[in-house]
Amino acid sequence: MDRSMLGAILGSLFGMSALGGLALIGAAPNPAPGKPEGNWRLLDPVAYENITIFPVVSSSTQDTSPFLTLDEGLSSGEVIVSEQGAAGLARTRDGRPVAVPQYNNGASVNQLVLINRSKRPLLLLAGELVSGGKQDRIIGKDRIVPVGSEPLPLDVFCVEHGRWTGASSQFIESKTIVHPSVREQAAVTQSQDEVWSAVRSGTLAAPKAAPSGAAGRMDAPPAALSAEVIGEAIATSAPTQSYAKIYEHSRAGASVDEFVEELRRRFDRATLGLKGERVVGVVVAYGGDVAWSDIFASGELFEHYWSKLLRSYAVEALARPSYRETAAITDAREFLHNLNGREVVESEPGVYRWREITEGRLSLIELDSIAPRAMTLHRLLLHRTS
Repeated sequence: MDRSMLGAILGSLFGMSALGGLALIGAAPNPAPGKPEGNWRLLDPVAYENITIFPVVSSSTQDTSPFLTLDEGLSSGEVIVSEQGAAGLARTRDGRPVAVPQYNNGASVNQLVLINRSKRPLLLLAGELVSGGKQDRIIGKDRIVPVGSEPLPLDVFCVEHGRWTGASSQFIESKTIVHPSVREQAAVTQSQDEVWSAVRSGTLAAPKAAPSGAAGRMDAPPAALSAEVIGEAIATSAPTQSYAKIYEHSRAGASVDEFVEELRRRFDRATLGLKGERVVGVVVAYGGDVAWSDIFASGELFEHYWSKLLRSYAVEALARPSYRETAAITDAREFLHNLNGREVVESEPGVYRWREITEGRLSLIELDSIAPRAMTLHRLLLHRTS
């Protein structure tokens, strides 16, 4: 059965009420491990310093044009994100006033209000950063916001620990998605304290274990974005511990820029001249250990997110020890195998289905749209650091 159709069927089965519905499933059976899901193949790795990126390509992709992304919606004014309790007017890009209703009595660290006034469903990815309000926040979970929906209480995490004030209650697009160590704490761990810890420390990944028969852990080569470097950035450029100021608008951010440009150059060269295929995602390894994967329903959707995803992977690479090892393509293929473990499903009937499968240290999160077209819009697979 086609996976898109299967997603639609299961989405309707698990929709439990008009409130969205939540279903918990124990050890749900899955296909035998060892074979990647989806109609994909991996290209040869793109390696630089301590990071290895495997482009994921497909000859058949979905039409994702009916969906609006957060950056597009905030930029055009079709999407409004504000603090709770903030009533007033916002303006679209062409100057039209838009009323912002007061949703609650007061602002909350872990909840904002989102209004989708566009004519397209809005796609949100965990880890996307919105800037403004009383403090910068990141989206807490992948989801879809339908057309014509009521103001939505949006679960978020703070990534600016030292500020709780602002000239405006509104948020703007940042064109940023936080790096994997921070994103994991939002999407999987769902802990505000762990999000703050990852922002301050750079990475929560443990040093490599020593080879078999040796005691302790391997001596870790120093990270370019060590806790000391990040501490200096906070002291000199980011006194409110703003994620954007630490990793983008400081001396630390400048080192990320150089790393990103070299990675982009190598990736573009490796994916140039594809015939009948599009890049739809990547598998990422650090120091030879496969750790992360983002795969999308179409090449167009991947391209929209690629710049900010690439930067996020680069930040993680610079925050981790600089082991100069390259992962094998066989390791990346094995990483994409079907998981068989505890499954949690959430759905909003007729809109989307979200599911998480956990097997050992691996977590798979899939976001399926039900309407206007049934498809798996985004697939996140990660090896948890905690």
